[in-house]
Amino acid sequence: MQYIVLTLHFDKRRVKRQDKVLILLNFLRPYPTSMEDATMTGYHVLPARQLTDTVRIAHPVPPKHVTMESPALEIMTDLRHSHVAGIDPHATMESANAYMMQRQVRLLFILNDDHFLQGVITASDILGEKPLRFIQEHRVKRSEILVSDIMTPLDCLEAIPIEEVQHAKVGHVIASLCDAGRQHTLVMEGDVGGATMICGIFSLTQIEKQLGTAVPLSEVAKTFAEIEATLVH
Repeated sequence: MQYIVLTLHFDKRRVKRQDKVLILLNFLRPYPTSMEDATMTGYHVLPARQLTDTVRIAHPVPPKHVTMESPALEIMTDLRHSHVAGIDPHATMESANAYMMQRQVRLLFILNDDHFLQGVITASDILGEKPLRFIQEHRVKRSEILVSDIMTPLDCLEAIPIEEVQHAKVGHVIASLCDAGRQHTLVMEGDVGGATMICGIFSLTQIEKQLGTAVPLSEVAKTFAEIEATLVH
């Protein structure tokens, strides 16, 4: 705490002795040296307790078990309450794969410098046929492949409106994934300005965990690449 030291000159004819004392006391009060000093004076210190005996660390609550009749919202990863796993389109495919393993996710959002969605890339894209096809067509090394080379671009993506999800069941989501032949599907809503915003994602892997059973893979294409190959042929 700092104090301001001032030299005061009084007009003896107008200022009485007791007035001089009050003026000096006011100037000698502690002067706040920071915003913290100025604003924290109105708050009390929270009581704390000494840690003793055996102390555990809390773990995340495991995903809620669901059935086909459970609300679809119970299996949606809500991006409004979790950090988005995103990557730059100019990053290498290998760095994207390493980032997926670090974050323990199987899908990354491709974001430009303005954080607008450019596409998505999945673990299946990286581990599937896409890299091999790109190497054969462009005569490059695997380490030279960029995220933008094998990502599914924005104009090839679809999203389910959040209004549909709010009234849907788990079975509806699985049926939608099977119909689209995908392991992931996005959920969209409009922001305050009317622009489209991705607010959630459904993952087949997450759904299987919460169902406690596997969804037959024969009903779902393993990669976006397989879908594209089907369209080409």
